[in-house]
Amino acid sequence: MDKALYVREVRPGIYLMDEAHEATGYLVIGRDRACVIDTMNGYTDLGRTVKGLTDKPVVVVNTHGHPDHIFGNVYFQEAYMNPGDGALARGFIEDPAFQAACRERGLAMPPFRDILPGDVIDLGGRTLEVYGLPGHTPGGILLLLREDRILFTGDSVNHHLWMQLDGCLPLHAFLEALDRVMFLQEEADIILHGHARDVDDISLMRCMREGIAEICAGKTQDDAPYRWFDGVDLQHAYRCDPDGRYQQSEHVICYRADNV
Repeated sequence: MDKALYVREVRPGIYLMDEAHEATGYLVIGRDRACVIDTMNGYTDLGRTVKGLTDKPVVVVNTHGHPDHIFGNVYFQEAYMNPGDGALARGFIEDPAFQAACRERGLAMPPFRDILPGDVIDLGGRTLEVYGLPGHTPGGILLLLREDRILFTGDSVNHHLWMQLDGCLPLHAFLEALDRVMFLQEEADIILHGHARDVDDISLMRCMREGIAEICAGKTQDDAPYRWFDGVDLQHAYRCDPDGRYQQSEHVICYRADNV
């Protein structure tokens, strides 16, 4: 079933595509080609939308293998994803309900091609650098648009982080992985994540990191239950320190007590 797709240009040649306020993808247009970053749930014909915005060849990159980031791949010929999320993605793609929906609409999931940390996608005048950040999923990646100082983070850095899902790394391991890429806060000014409706300041990265460190240090006495569709876990609220630029009053890390 089609749902609303809200599209707006957040920077010249960079489009935020918000699908029904459930997931967000992006289109980055270079001189020679364009890149779609995450294709969301596939409710709407994203391929047609992209063709309405650019006539350049398009490459599709998935930041990770969750369905609300890959199911819209059905409107393209192929997509790139870190193979570390291959098994995770296959589990969702092979779900009978998704398969039936594809048959009903005459669509099929295209093949994945590998993309790895260290790879660079040259769009012509704009380059996307790939960095690994395992945590939310085993094969999560970040994409740095160096020329525009934008960091695309999928779900790995956002103000409502889910770490309670099957397949999430322990929080201690995620913190170690995050520390390896914290230098990116000096390379970007803004974050565009997988459930955004606008840009976030890069300081969100540091704020979230400190929240994870608090959990790992056992500072969880005020953590509240987090009720979601698969049960009840915990949520840890955090805020920036007084010198932080990110001012959103409520953001949380959702996690399982047995996966810290």
